[in-house]
Amino acid sequence: MTDYLFKTEPSEYSFADLVAKGAGVWDGVRNPVALKNLREMAKGDRVFVYHTGSEKAVVGVARATSGAYPDPKQPSGTKLFVIDLSPVRALTRPVSLAALKAEPQFASSPLVRQGRLSVVGLTAPQSAFILKVGGDK
Repeated sequence: MTDYLFKTEPSEYSFADLVAKGAGVWDGVRNPVALKNLREMAKGDRVFVYHTGSEKAVVGVARATSGAYPDPKQPSGTKLFVIDLSPVRALTRPVSLAALKAEPQFASSPLVRQGRLSVVGLTAPQSAFILKVGGDK
């Protein structure tokens, strides 16, 4: 299993929205690199949910409940994909973008180097850092 970070604008779809619904379809990814990352995902992968906008912080953990599949809302033949998610838990403390940028292991991460990328793969040490700073063991 692999870990990923998904970015979302909380005024459009927040981690709290995912929790309230109990499950959701992650859609709207258009960037080719982000779509490539999304297509590589598998059922069971861990997802860290990051709020953009004024928050700029990782706020929760979710789990992929499907692999990536073609977006059913799009015409046949489009290259847009979606993935099903279920919430796992909110982090005890949000992990700010500033904290991530200050951590050397994120220096070469697309998370800080390609700020507009909405789906980013994470290494095991990066995930462990988020969990540690977020107050999870």
